[in-house]
Amino acid sequence: METRKEIAAEKKRCGSHNCAQAILTTYADVAGLDEHTAMRLGGAYAAGMGNAEGTCGALVGAGMILGMRNADHTRAMKQMGQIMIKFQQRNGATQCKLLKGIGTGHMLRECPLCVQDAAALLEEHIASNKDEC
Repeated sequence: METRKEIAAEKKRCGSHNCAQAILTTYADVAGLDEHTAMRLGGAYAAGMGNAEGTCGALVGAGMILGMRNADHTRAMKQMGQIMIKFQQRNGATQCKLLKGIGTGHMLRECPLCVQDAAALLEEHIASNKDEC
């Protein structure tokens, strides 16, 4: 049985979703979204925050899911900060451009693996907040 993080990574790997969409559609149900809405919501977050090579789209998607799940926005922001720190520690960056090695010639992490990492970190917070919505 595939885990959600594996499903999200495969959506990115096969090219059917950008990184944000892979997270958003995989976790749409836990955020009260339908897949179509989740897909459209993540549409502008390819290649790191709207193709500007900014924050990794998988992290953006995880933040959106946390925001939808948490009634307490302060808690959601704290959780997102924790995810960002752990993602940085695992991958060496949170910026798409750096993760892909643009300008450095040294890729830190492939996109499907970034999606898988963001999903795993998101799942830690979902599991600890089962009754938040």
